[in-house]
Amino acid sequence: MMRWGLVATILSPSVDVLRFVAFHLDAGAHRLYIYLDDPDAEVHDILKAHSKIRVQKCNDAYWKKLGAKRPAKHQVRQTANATHAYNRKVEVDWLTHIDVDEFIVPDQRIDEILAKVPDTKLCARMRPTELLVGTADIFKAFIPNGPDRTRLVENLYPEFGSFVKGGFLSHVAGKYFVRTGINGLALRIHNVFQGVESNPSQIELHSLTLAHCHAKPFDEWLTSFRYRLNQGSYRASLGSATKGGPSLHDMFVMLEETEGTDGLRRFFDEVAIGSPELQARLKNNDLLRKIDLDLDAKLARHFPNFT
Repeated sequence: MMRWGLVATILSPSVDVLRFVAFHLDAGAHRLYIYLDDPDAEVHDILKAHSKIRVQKCNDAYWKKLGAKRPAKHQVRQTANATHAYNRKVEVDWLTHIDVDEFIVPDQRIDEILAKVPDTKLCARMRPTELLVGTADIFKAFIPNGPDRTRLVENLYPEFGSFVKGGFLSHVAGKYFVRTGINGLALRIHNVFQGVESNPSQIELHSLTLAHCHAKPFDEWLTSFRYRLNQGSYRASLGSATKGGPSLHDMFVMLEETEGTDGLRRFFDEVAIGSPELQARLKNNDLLRKIDLDLDAKLARHFPNFT
C-alpha cells in the first residue's frame, strides 16, 4: 500500500491543530510531522501520545541543533521544518507540506491516487479551492491560468477582480506531494527544489483538491491583515494579478489610505463573503463547490477525550 504523510508548522489554538490532524488521519495519513511554532503549546502531549504523529517543539534547542537561530520570518521556519521532516528516516512514500487551514479532499482514496502517479514523476501538485466567508461548506473553485481567466475574474468581482489573482485572496499555486528518499531535495511553501530545478517531473493531480479556509469573518480577518500585508500573503514582494498592474499589496495600501477600514470592508464584502449574488455568479460559471469537511465529527472520532 502506498503510504503518505504531511508536514506542517503550526501556531494555532489546540482545537484547530487537532481538527487539522484528525481530518488527515481520517483521510488515511500514515504519518503526520507536526512542528509546533510555539514550543510551549498545550497540544504537544496529546499529539505525542498518538502513534501516527511525530511532534517537534520548535524551541531554542531545536533550532540550535539545526545550526541556526530561530528565523524571524515564518516562511523560513516553515521551509526549514519541511526539509527537516523530508530528511528524516523515511516512513512514507509521499510527503506533502501544507498549513493548518488547508485540508486535502480527494475524489477517491489518497493512497490509490498517489499509487497511479507514473514512476517518472517526482512531484504531484494539488490546486486549491477557497472557502466563502459566512458559509461552512461553500468554496470557490480554482480557475486555471489562460487567456480567459482575467476576464472571468473581473466579471465575478466587478470592482476588485483586477487585483486578485484567480479571484483568490490567498494562493492559487496550490501545494504539492513529493516522493521521499530523493537526495538533494529542498521543500519550500509552494514548490520543491532539486538543486536549481523546481518541481522536478511535476504532474497535476486533478483528483485531489486543497480546501483552503483562508479568510475568517471580517473582524478576525482584520486582526491578521497587518501581518499579512507586511510579511504574509499580501506582502509587497508578491506579483500582481495582471501584467504590469498594481499588486494586491498596492491596492490594500491605497484603499486603506483613502477610505480606511470602510474601504477594506468593501473589498472583503465583494471578494470573500459568500453572498447569494457571488454564489450565483460562481455557479453560473461552474466555479461553486460544496465540500463538507465535517471537522468536529472527525475531531471527536480521533480525539474523543479532548474538550
